[in-house]
Amino acid sequence: MSPARTHAYPADLVRFASHRWPAGATTDDALLTEVVAVAYHASFLRDEDRPVLFRLIFTGPGKMPANDTSTEGLHVLKFASPRPFDEQEIRRLSQGAPYDRALIGVCKHEDTLVIWGIVHTGTRWLQSASGARAPDHALPDCVVLRVARPGHVALSWGEAPVAELRQGDLGDSRVDVFASDWLPARFADVRAEIADIVARDAKLAESVDLEVIRLIGQQLIRRTIAMIRAAHHGGTLLVVPPECATSMVDERFVRLKYPFADKPARSRYRQLLMPMLREIAPLSLPGQKAGPSEYFRALSTSARTSDDAMFELAQFIASLAAVDGAVVLSKRFEIMGFGGEIAGDLTTVPVVRRSLDLEGTRFEEEVVDRVGTRHRSAYRLCNRFHTALAVVVSQDGSVRFITWHQGAVTYWDHASLGLSESA
Repeated sequence: MSPARTHAYPADLVRFASHRWPAGATTDDALLTEVVAVAYHASFLRDEDRPVLFRLIFTGPGKMPANDTSTEGLHVLKFASPRPFDEQEIRRLSQGAPYDRALIGVCKHEDTLVIWGIVHTGTRWLQSASGARAPDHALPDCVVLRVARPGHVALSWGEAPVAELRQGDLGDSRVDVFASDWLPARFADVRAEIADIVARDAKLAESVDLEVIRLIGQQLIRRTIAMIRAAHHGGTLLVVPPECATSMVDERFVRLKYPFADKPARSRYRQLLMPMLREIAPLSLPGQKAGPSEYFRALSTSARTSDDAMFELAQFIASLAAVDGAVVLSKRFEIMGFGGEIAGDLTTVPVVRRSLDLEGTRFEEEVVDRVGTRHRSAYRLCNRFHTALAVVVSQDGSVRFITWHQGAVTYWDHASLGLSESA
């Protein structure tokens, strides 16, 4: 008999985070536990049938940057008198300080916790949170707390995610499937195609490191996953090799309710990629190619417009996932269609492997009868097509990468915190 599950609570989250704060970060764990506990209990409330979703910034108003006259800075509004920090006050303020646009300011005042005001951030933080863009306005070094669904509390230090409590489970930002070797290896042939295209432009080829191509594609999928999580509806992405995409979606294995015509518009990612590379190229130093650091710098400067377009593409793909069924992409990130039903003569998969590390070298076997249809159908497809990749996002915000790996259907529980707080 398997041991009874142990659930984690706010005090456990604070202890868990205490070993994960960035170097130099200091927190009062007792006080922070009180903050997290209030936020945790507030997350289960409703305000006139509206969910209570919010972000808190745990620092005094004096630590916030001064308001400036720029259009993109933080807009810090201090109450004339502080408000009590409790679940009902958070419930009321959550509607006026919406999760995606504002932070509720909390600090200790005369030996008690109070709400001192609201910090309006706008929505651009979503782009940096889900896709590595440097933020337009840096938050001060302090604890930021996010509540995006009942019982889901995530802690960050400024912009840097640290730890989260979700449905009684603790997680941190170090479990990131995108950091594996096997995942980028699956796309090596497609990156080689793009490298051939880049090679036709001698100036571009000598100015941009091909590692940037991997990062751009990775950010598209990161952002798409983040947006699906933020919508709270779940969804499935199927990423399939171009050579078998047609055979998979021709009604035999994946029935697409809404297939897109094979026209250039289906390849929006490729249309945006080359201009973006050309915008990154000028940042290269003499005798060197523009690499990852130049890419991240370009996201807020020369490549900002292209990055906005990539962000919109991720949002579009995520919105397609709101329709019942899978969104099918080729490995070139062509949008084949959506509303996909995995069907056909696919063998039942009774047991799968749950990877215990990034590369799937350590694993444990699991029977599949404890998961829903969405997961089981993805298992069957990956069992039939060994080069396919499924990304299944559950309504609770959990993300599972599924593929055939080292002789068996294997999955990874992906726990990045970029926008998981909002999902």
